[in-house]
Order: sequence, then C-alpha cells, then structure tokens
Amino acid sequence: MTLVLLTALGVGGASFAGALIGLLFKKTSHKWSDIILSFAAGVMLAAAVIGLILPSMEYGGRFPLPVTIVGVFCGALCVNLIDKLVPHLHRLSGGEQEHHPDRQKQLNKVLLFIIAIAIHNLPEGIAAGVGFGTGNTGEALTIAGGIALQNIPEGMVIIAPMLAVGMSYGRTLAVALATGLIEVVGTLLGYFAVSLSSAILPFALAFAGGTMLYVISDEMIPETHAHGSQRGATYALLAGFCLMLVFDVLLG
Repeated sequence: MTLVLLTALGVGGASFAGALIGLLFKKTSHKWSDIILSFAAGVMLAAAVIGLILPSMEYGGRFPLPVTIVGVFCGALCVNLIDKLVPHLHRLSGGEQEHHPDRQKQLNKVLLFIIAIAIHNLPEGIAAGVGFGTGNTGEALTIAGGIALQNIPEGMVIIAPMLAVGMSYGRTLAVALATGLIEVVGTLLGYFAVSLSSAILPFALAFAGGTMLYVISDEMIPETHAHGSQRGATYALLAGFCLMLVFDVLLG
C-alpha cells in the first residue's frame, strides 16, 4: 500500500512538476513541446498495450477476448462521454479566440480548459492504480511511469493560458497542484477497486487501457501533428514506445 501511495503522489506530482517547468520555460517552441508530448504518447501506448490490455487477456478467465474488447471500448466511451460534457481541449487552448476577446470570456475559457484536463486526469490515475492489481509491481510501475511522463508536458501546457489572463503565479501553481491531486485520487480508486474484487480485474485493466488509447489517439497524436513537426513527433513516439519495451524486458 505504501508503494501505491507513493506512486499516486508521483503520478500526480508529475503534473505539478510540469507546471514548474512551464513557469521556467514559458517560451518553449511548439516543435519541442510536440516532440516531448509525442514521446510521452509512445510511452503511454506501450504501457496501455503491454501493461494493461495484454494482462487483461491473461486474467480474462473463460472469455478473455470478449471481456478485454468490451473493457477497451467501455474505457474509450467513458472518455468520449467526458469529451462531450466538457469542451474540447484544443478549442480551449486559445487558437480560436477572437482578436479582441473580453477578459472575462478569456478567463472562462481557461477555467474550462483546466477543468477538462482535470477530468481527463481521473481515468489516467485509475489506469495507474489498476496496474497494481496484477501483482506485477514492475509492470505497474512501468504503467505509472508512462502516465507520469505524459503528465509533465501536460502540466507545462496549462501554465501559459492562465498567466495570459492575468492569474497570479501562486494561484496558477495552486490550480496545477489541484489537477495533479485528481490523478492521485484516481490512482487510489483504481487500486482499491481491483483490491476489493479480483473478479473485475480483467475488465478494469482493459477499461484503463481503453481510456489511455483514446487519449493518445484523440488528444495527443493530433496535437503533436498540428504544428508542422509531424516527422519528429512520429520518431519521438517510436522512441517512447521502444523505451518501454526495453523497460518491460528489464523489469519483467
């Protein structure tokens, strides 16, 4: 349990660490941001497949394939529903603002942007917590590491919009910390859910994997290919994926 708690704090703390980096490097180019985010996407992709979906098949009992497929789609649909209820991240990042927007409207958009990120952090945290249900600590840490790595550039991204609408440095960091705490809660929820009933482990693993695949495909890859850095982003994704393969072999 101590390791799970430390992992939860690490996963959530990565968002806050990214926010601190964002304060130091507010002028980071789109190219480097895309490469970092794409590398994280590759890490998450490998973690979702190797650490969640394949173990779901392994622990699936009599009907491993149907349980895993249903779980993946349920996880994706869950995040899709969140996208329907909360305005899309890309539309709230500032690219579609009017030339002379009202400051209050800007603030409202930024707050919705932060809420969207916070809600997306919940299933990612659950994915980190569910990984410990397999009993394979190395695998679970690999999943959590992939999510934490993705949280760093995400934490960097939320800083600039808040500062642009006049929020103070202290309040900006407090909001970043709050989004990280959402992930801590999600990690603990995922862990306790599979601890209470091992019967739901296969579905929970696939569900968590589905949420990660959805976020990678719908959010991360389009974002990294939207600013002319597609080639670098593609190789960065492959590098992240292969790095996780190496970790899987070394920790397996």
